[in-house]
Amino acid sequence: MASLTEPWLLENGNAKGLSKETRHGHGHSHGRTAHNMSSSSLRKKSDLSLVSKVPCGLVRNVLANLQEVILGTKLSVLFPAIPLAILAQCYGFASPWVFGLSLLGLTPLAERLSFLTEQIAFFTGPTVGGLLNATCGNAPELIIAIFALLQNKVDVVKYSLLGSILSNLLLVLGTSLLCGGLANLTNEQKYDRKQADVNCGLLLLALLCHMLPLMFGYAGESASVIANSTLALSRVSSIVMLIAYGAYLVFQLATHRQFFEAEEEDDDVVNNEAPVIGFWSAFVWLVGMTAVIALLSEYVVGTIEAASESWGLSVSFISIILLPIAGNATEHAGAVIFAFKNKLDITLGVALGSATQISMFVVPLIVTIAWIVGIKMDLDFNLLETGSLALAIIITAFTLQDGTSHYMKGFILLLCYIVIGACFFVSKTPLNGANDLHSGVRSSTEGILRV
Repeated sequence: MASLTEPWLLENGNAKGLSKETRHGHGHSHGRTAHNMSSSSLRKKSDLSLVSKVPCGLVRNVLANLQEVILGTKLSVLFPAIPLAILAQCYGFASPWVFGLSLLGLTPLAERLSFLTEQIAFFTGPTVGGLLNATCGNAPELIIAIFALLQNKVDVVKYSLLGSILSNLLLVLGTSLLCGGLANLTNEQKYDRKQADVNCGLLLLALLCHMLPLMFGYAGESASVIANSTLALSRVSSIVMLIAYGAYLVFQLATHRQFFEAEEEDDDVVNNEAPVIGFWSAFVWLVGMTAVIALLSEYVVGTIEAASESWGLSVSFISIILLPIAGNATEHAGAVIFAFKNKLDITLGVALGSATQISMFVVPLIVTIAWIVGIKMDLDFNLLETGSLALAIIITAFTLQDGTSHYMKGFILLLCYIVIGACFFVSKTPLNGANDLHSGVRSSTEGILRV
């Protein structure tokens, strides 16, 4: 009955009850995804020897939880940014300060969400754990998008989600393949193409759903007809994408789980595979951290335009480049670390899996939420943005087609990201005040008709 009691022993600050063999057995019974493996690379082991000497069980429990959740990550130095952001907002500091501190505060919270979903998975089993990971994996991006949507900043929603996809495909994957290739010059880096093929297929489906609404602008009809057609098609496409994502989850968690489970070879990785806090503790922390992410996301969305004016950067550049880098920092670091270790399957699972999750789940979900609350948001991301997305997906698919990697592939992907970043840096397109559907469609169709 050790497996039943060990979480509660751990929760009371006593980590000595777990043998190495128990950890191995417990960990391997729950196949871990690449996201779990990636975020675990940023964790550090907590020394509970002082906490275990506290006589009061309740106090010992609370202290052990605080130590595991707050100090159990290498990014814990960024946690002070959270209260500083709240104080800056309450005492009326300049908006750029609030924006910058909120972005910093979101970085460790994203990694801790992954940690908490993994802890819950030990008690719920791999399928529920996988579903949690599939929905919480990009929680910061989803919450930021919802707050921007509720404030009717549709452009910010589109920019931030597009930026997350581009960041994962070109920046994360490019940096990982470059660093991994340089670190393993003598060894040929190989990976299993099955997972990459599935993800690339889904990304191309998402691209089709983005390109068709854009093409309505070239139909030569009146702006109002195009607007209605684009909106209707976007909503139908969103439902199709959500169905496809549901099928992808069944494929990933049930029928073809072996494609997505990360191989575990290192003893230190396996040793981290025991639950360190109890189920209810993890659940309460998960709810609490989600609430803090929501608060910081509201600050980010509310101050983004003021930060844009103050820093002299366009809102599109901040949303497409800076927001995703902060939100995906833990995935970036984890993917690069595993590329160094010549474990490209985990790296690809992180980068491609996250891009697929945003394009096939978060984007259509936001369109559906907008539909429910009566905001007209479509899948027409304008020509420049959709073109960047198309080229990023096509370049990534070509890069991953042969099952081997070297540093040149990563270097090319990284250069593509730099060029796209430069494009949005020099682009000074103002945000539309009304942010409604017609303004975006009208601007594109008028230019076409003028030609």
